[in-house]
Amino acid sequence: MVSAGQHNGTSTENCQICHGQLEYFNLGRELSCFRCGIKETANIVCPNGHYICDKCHGEGLFDTVKDYVLKSKSINPLEIAEYLMNLDNVPMLGCENAWIAAAALMSALKNEGTAKVTDELIVEVLNRTKKQAIGGYCGLTGVCGIVPAIGACFSVILGASCSKDRETAIVMSVAGRIIGTIAKETGPCCCKNFLRKSLDESVKMVKEHLCISLTIAREDNVCKYVDRHPHGCRKEKCSYYKNT
Repeated sequence: MVSAGQHNGTSTENCQICHGQLEYFNLGRELSCFRCGIKETANIVCPNGHYICDKCHGEGLFDTVKDYVLKSKSINPLEIAEYLMNLDNVPMLGCENAWIAAAALMSALKNEGTAKVTDELIVEVLNRTKKQAIGGYCGLTGVCGIVPAIGACFSVILGASCSKDRETAIVMSVAGRIIGTIAKETGPCCCKNFLRKSLDESVKMVKEHLCISLTIAREDNVCKYVDRHPHGCRKEKCSYYKNT
């Protein structure tokens, strides 16, 4: 996947290599990763032919997210997420944002204490999320990576599996609500918006299904990433936008 590059203070973050505007194909093509050389069918590339696979796109960042949330003491998942989103090596768009969503929610639950979340469970959720969160698939299949990220959180806590009844039904219901939440925020897609809205909705569902109250900050949550969006910010259509 090719997506937004690292935060470098510019407003032209598209391809990680040359900052070219991304192109999306209706039909997948075989492409070679610019970094590791792996060949795979993909739907996103820049005009100069640069393609970066998901593994290389988030290289090193998975451990950064994991290490931070394991040490965090906050019970506010949005506070945790905002810190991670602001790191220089976190791309504007990409499923690294899904990792952050899962990690932030699980870390807050661990710190609150009721759900008995361990470090091992946080890592398990991150590993599950990484398997199913695939860059660009919000538009290609209708499933943003944040959906399985939040689903994995509830699945691990509830012990859901294919053989279970109520537990799995709750997880699927949670995933459905996250999709519905995200669907209201498209045009174009924005991982930062999706992440914030999904955590807000997740805190409500944590209260409903787990009877746990988490803190979530809403005041003065103004987006800092307007100029970084490669497809153009939704601006006034986004509740996190403030025209300064």
